[in-house]
Amino acid sequence: MIPGAAFKEGSACGRFWTFCLAGSALMQVLPVQVAIATPNAPTLEKTDVAHFTRVLQLRDVSPGDWAYEALQNLTERYGCVNQERGNQTLTRYEFAAELSACLQQLKSRITPETADFATLKRLQKQFVQELAILRGEVDGLQARVTELELTQFSATTKLTGKVFFNLAGAFANGEVTAEVANPILAQQTVRPGETRQVDEANTTFSNLTWLTLNTSFTGRDRLVTQLAVGNGFASAGLFNTLGVPYSDRTAGVSENEVVLRELFYAFPVSDRLQAVIGSRINYYRYFDNNRFTSFITSTSSVNASGSTLLNTLERGAGAILLWEISEQLELRVGYLGENSGFLPSSPFNSASNPTEGLFGGTNTLTSEVIFSPTERVKLRFLYNRSYLQATGRQVDGTLGEPIYGFADDRVGVSLDDATADTFSFNFDWLVSSGLGVFGRYGYGTTHLNPQTPGLSNGEVNAQSLQLGVAFPDLGKEGAQATISYLIPFSVLDGQQFLISGGGDGGGQYEWKLTYYYPLTDNIALTPAFYLIGNPNHFSDNPNVYIGNLRAQFSF
Repeated sequence: MIPGAAFKEGSACGRFWTFCLAGSALMQVLPVQVAIATPNAPTLEKTDVAHFTRVLQLRDVSPGDWAYEALQNLTERYGCVNQERGNQTLTRYEFAAELSACLQQLKSRITPETADFATLKRLQKQFVQELAILRGEVDGLQARVTELELTQFSATTKLTGKVFFNLAGAFANGEVTAEVANPILAQQTVRPGETRQVDEANTTFSNLTWLTLNTSFTGRDRLVTQLAVGNGFASAGLFNTLGVPYSDRTAGVSENEVVLRELFYAFPVSDRLQAVIGSRINYYRYFDNNRFTSFITSTSSVNASGSTLLNTLERGAGAILLWEISEQLELRVGYLGENSGFLPSSPFNSASNPTEGLFGGTNTLTSEVIFSPTERVKLRFLYNRSYLQATGRQVDGTLGEPIYGFADDRVGVSLDDATADTFSFNFDWLVSSGLGVFGRYGYGTTHLNPQTPGLSNGEVNAQSLQLGVAFPDLGKEGAQATISYLIPFSVLDGQQFLISGGGDGGGQYEWKLTYYYPLTDNIALTPAFYLIGNPNHFSDNPNVYIGNLRAQFSF
């Protein structure tokens, strides 16, 4: 029952309050006379309710009564009352509720010249008192509910969660060569860096859990606290390396370590402007979205779910503004300082370190323009400016995007902090209800500053590409299959600065096939298959094949 609504025993709505709500809209349209007449049609005269005090009006309406049979005939012809009541006797107020629902349905379907119109006029005249009382109680109830909605809101917290189980395996037809960033070899100007052979991986079973507390103080704001824990370790050394299923990883530095994954407060500044502030904001919650590449319901790998070059910080401390300029145009701007659960406090997470602070360590500034020419098409244009702290005398892939590797000054001596400019274009197009296409292109320039006197500054220019097709509702409503091709990192210029990440010049490419299938509203299975060609950018490396079966539980 509606909170705050109370009906006295024996009142018009005491035994059938659901009917009262169903007829509320009608009573605003039909006061005490039939409101279905055309402008020149005959209408009922207003009737003084006090005149109707006959014994007839105190009697229930039973099968065989004219009114009962008349309403039943109208219901059978027009389907204006959905409830099955059989041959049940009704009180006059229950009957009036059904009559009001029928009147609402028929007001635009019959004309004054018909016999059904005359029947409705007679029915309304016989039950005018009950209809008037009914209208008054419903209007009063609606007024009270509206007042509660507008003036009362208590702080509430809702717990939601997601649990992922991953059964994963990878194999290759031969040994796979990978580079290792070795500063000693780098000092000897060896290019590329040290290489090693990687053994074939064993099949793994891992888990990842997110628990989210959503708190609202006004009904329009949101304080989000998300905890995470996991034990997957599918990467080759970094926390987000190439070819890794998104949910097959730890939540923090160590296995089974509970970390604070997100903490932010979102609130409206105006009807069209939203603000987000927090000490650990998830960058991809607000930027570089795509309806067909969410790892929850679509592509399931790290590379396929977002741009591989765009932002070196998955999460950070700062603020984001979201401005809905019009229904077709939106602007988003955000600044984040480094603060990630994947990295140890020292030497990382500079935003909370007083020696570096929010603006002195690794940080990024992003702007995104979202243009929606139609409901089926979205175009996103992004620019990202990054300040990258050098760690271990290098700029590296832990916090080095748009570089996917390790860079130095090309003679094995230390680099100063670097900056980077990255541009990205992202689109999705729902061609039809069962077909969509999507894609991304990224271009990034990393500006390197050697500490060695006499060495000129350098640049590493790289690009990334993704194209794919999606099949929404394939096999079941809510399901989705995707096929994606991508080039995660292709060096265009400046390979001489890379200790690792360039291989022998062979360009790595990836094919991703994913099928998200919801078993229920809360449980889903997602089988996925990846093919990685020229892995680690070595042209003579064999293909790597990855299979992943994910079970996903939402609550």
